[in-house]
Amino acid sequence: MKAMLSTSAMLCLAPLLFLLGGLPALLQTGQVDPGGWAWPALALIPIAFALSIWRGSLHAVWAGVGSFGVMLLFLLLASGRWPAPPALVFPGIILLLAIVSGLLLARRLGPGLLLGAVAILSCWLSAERPVARTPGPRPVVAVISALPLFWREGAEGVEARADAPIIAVLRQRFDIRPIDSPLSPLMREARLLFLAQPRALSPGELIALDAWVRRGGHMLILADPLLRWPSPLPLGDRRRAPAVNMLDPLFRRWGVELLQPTGAGEDRRMLSDQRLLTTMAASTFHAHHGSACQIEENGLFARCTLGRGKALLVADADLIDDRLWLADADASLDMRQWTADTPSLIIQELGGGRLAARSWLRSMEQLIVALRYAMVAGIVWALLGSLFLRSRHAGFAPQLGRATLSERLELK
Repeated sequence: MKAMLSTSAMLCLAPLLFLLGGLPALLQTGQVDPGGWAWPALALIPIAFALSIWRGSLHAVWAGVGSFGVMLLFLLLASGRWPAPPALVFPGIILLLAIVSGLLLARRLGPGLLLGAVAILSCWLSAERPVARTPGPRPVVAVISALPLFWREGAEGVEARADAPIIAVLRQRFDIRPIDSPLSPLMREARLLFLAQPRALSPGELIALDAWVRRGGHMLILADPLLRWPSPLPLGDRRRAPAVNMLDPLFRRWGVELLQPTGAGEDRRMLSDQRLLTTMAASTFHAHHGSACQIEENGLFARCTLGRGKALLVADADLIDDRLWLADADASLDMRQWTADTPSLIIQELGGGRLAARSWLRSMEQLIVALRYAMVAGIVWALLGSLFLRSRHAGFAPQLGRATLSERLELK
């Protein structure tokens, strides 16, 4: 009984360490990404080495299979769906290399170290590539916004010029052109417009916007009746973005109304297509009778067909603040640092294609459930392994492993 319990403990160690090793990446971003378990798979090298020596090679293989299974169960329960098969390729390969490397180290040091080095190299290769820059000419997107998307608030002169992280991502797919007014000559060249919490526009500018979209333009509007974007500028400073929506006359012409928000805090929203947005004091749209707009996502979106053009209205402008969608402000192009699908949404709605889908943690409660069941599964797998392998291979593999270790010590 004592031997069986010690064997179970050794078999249990691998899946539990492997599972816990991927949690820091998940907790940092909320992404349930199998790639987060690439580096933790290297912990199976010493575990497989120890199991091979003291219990046998089949025990090490059993621990490796259990580790992969525990990860799959955790991913399913945490995100509510199976991970995409391509995302499992690198973690599976690295885990296999780690197990085989540990087995070889117990018998032949050189090949074991070489395979371990290959496993480490595979971890580097498993890193997801940054958002790629579209080759050749890119669609022109005119941007009108009072938000600090192209400058640093509080800075002066050349030092004030800086792209916000969301703009850095958009530049990979579009030719971004910031403009001050819908009356700018550039509007004749652009077929795409990104309008994010603009300043108050004159009646002539609002008429120009309406005419532009009806001629075939494609417009994405972020409007916020309660902007919470942090700013170092004092209240009343003309350089601050307006705290309220300034597009109500345009919305009334299109038959929609932007209501006042009912909440004032941060909210994680899972859209119908499984994309995640993090909003801050978001509002909702209401469509009046005869409106050209269709309300979507419980009022967060209003999708309008206007003449030959289209417009998507979003009832929150805070969502493009990098603090709500990015874990590392210096890594805006690294999708594994995203905490929401905001850039993916903006790119797709402007016609730049859809980026790779992400899987997201449903809630902290779901994380606890997933962790609990995955750990129980790992313990049960270890108990089954101790019973099955002891009955079939008792004594054989451990003796072989100890003899091999003794020979190596004598050589030293």
